[in-house]
Amino acid sequence: MKILTDWGFTREGLRKNSHGEYLVLLQCALLAGFAILPVYQLPGFKIQSPQLLYLTWFLASILGLGALILIVKGLIDLGKNLTPLPYPIENGELVQTGIYSIVRHPLYSGLILAALGWTIFQISLSHLIATAILLIFFDIKANREESWLSEKYPDYSEYRQRVKKILPGIY
Repeated sequence: MKILTDWGFTREGLRKNSHGEYLVLLQCALLAGFAILPVYQLPGFKIQSPQLLYLTWFLASILGLGALILIVKGLIDLGKNLTPLPYPIENGELVQTGIYSIVRHPLYSGLILAALGWTIFQISLSHLIATAILLIFFDIKANREESWLSEKYPDYSEYRQRVKKILPGIY
């Protein structure tokens, strides 16, 4: 399919993992696993107060809305530079404006916030552990991506010093 080749996927790359293809496959597996993961709550733990329950729903909604904004704005701002691979596309350019002036990896940030929102909504210990795994995975994937971006774009190191990686203003 043309879109896959436009994104940089090749048969050779899939065999050799030359552009981070295995990271994309692992990401798909982790996200699918998160989606089908059963909810596990601590035995005997139940929120009795309706106000506390509504507060958790409100917090989960805010995280979900933040996730949606990060993902949609990240996709729009990335435009023709979009690729699921951590390796930058051949004719791409470094995007430092829009949401990318606030966080370097808004798509990863959005997925992590969405996972955290779902975790809080469900009050699920299993999803909390899975969210931590997603955070670790996206940090590793971002590190690999950033090494390639630094090779391709000379001004990436300055951008890296100025803008946080995954959590705006925090990390």
